[in-house]
Order: sequence, then structure tokens, then C-alpha cells
Amino acid sequence: MKTSTTVQTKDRIIEAAIRLFNQKGFSGTSVREIAKEANVNVAHISYYFQGKGGLLEQLVSDFYEGYIQMIESHIQHMETRHAKECLLHVVFDILSYQHENRQLTRFVYREVTIDSTLIREIMSTYLTKEKYLFQLIIEKGKSTHVICKQLSLSSFMIQLKSLLMMPYLQPQYLTEVLYINPSEPYFYQTYYKELSRSLHHLLEPNEPALDPHLKLMMSSN
Repeated sequence: MKTSTTVQTKDRIIEAAIRLFNQKGFSGTSVREIAKEANVNVAHISYYFQGKGGLLEQLVSDFYEGYIQMIESHIQHMETRHAKECLLHVVFDILSYQHENRQLTRFVYREVTIDSTLIREIMSTYLTKEKYLFQLIIEKGKSTHVICKQLSLSSFMIQLKSLLMMPYLQPQYLTEVLYINPSEPYFYQTYYKELSRSLHHLLEPNEPALDPHLKLMMSSN
């Protein structure tokens, strides 16, 4: 059984690693620096994570475990929901999840752009499952005639992932060029409204847009 001290030590190491990986990059951060930032012995990192590589794997896995579970929670209610409504709920919750874990999100999205054995494993598990879950929503929408039958899943995923990841891959562009602070709650809430309009025109360009709120702010789902 994990003791509270064990959990606290692991949490401090994880929080320190996220901060340093964002500031200096994964390759530019040493295990000693992480231990110093977390105020723990270097041996703790080897004991709990089997080194820096194991720590990286833990961070990425934790992020995607929460990400996929959140999407799955909406899929469970898909039978009783309009497909577009379900999709917009998912998108809103992804934006909220990313905002709540913004430092980890930024680090993970940067790592996903780097070709490595770990990232290829992630692609074959978490990201393939993500595509499958979105495919379920799209297929339901097509079968119930609320999503255009000609919509390409590949094209949809490329555009959706680009929109979701951009604020974390290019935060300096938002702050220095567009004068937007992506770390503020208003950003993802406003961004959701704009993103929902873009998705509507992509999914069914000839139909009037749904209310982008769709009671999302009040939903406890």
C-alpha cells in the first residue's frame, strides 16, 4: 500500500519534472536538477521511475490515460445524445482538461512531435484509440444524418488535432503576436465557441449551427 509520504514524494518529483522539462526541455534537464527542484534524493527518481526515461513515460501515460477516460465517459452516453452534441461535449472537456493540466499538456504535445520509440508506442495505443472513439461519434452522426456522409475521418482528425494542440505548441505566438493569454480560463472558453463554429461547418456545411453552449457550462457529465 502506498503511504502518504510516498505519494507526496512522487508528486513532488512529477511536478518538478514538468516545470523543468517545459523550461529546459527533456534532453536539457538532468536527473540531479529534477531531484534538487523536488527537494528529494536522486535515488528516489530511480526507485520510483527507473530514471528520467521512466519519468517521461509516466508523464505521457498519465496525460493520455486521463484524456482517453474523459472521451470514453461521453461515449457511454452516446446512445441518448445527438452526435454533434456529444462531439461538442467532448471537445469542450478536452479544452478544459488541457487547461487544467496546461504545463503537462504543453510538454506532452511537444514530445509527440518527436519521433521516438516511446512516441510510436503511444501512437499505437492512446492515439489510435482516440481516433477510434471519434470515429464512433462520426459514424453515428452519419447514420442519423446529422453529419455529412462525405466527411473524411482523416481530414477531420487532422483539423481537430491541429486546433486543439496549437495553443500549446505555439503559446509564444499567442502572447507575443496576438496578445492573448492562453493560461487564462476565458481563453479556452472563448476558443471553444470559435472552434465549435468551425467544427459545425466542417461536419455539415449546409445546416444551421447548433448553439455552441449546448448547456456545456451547466453539464455535470
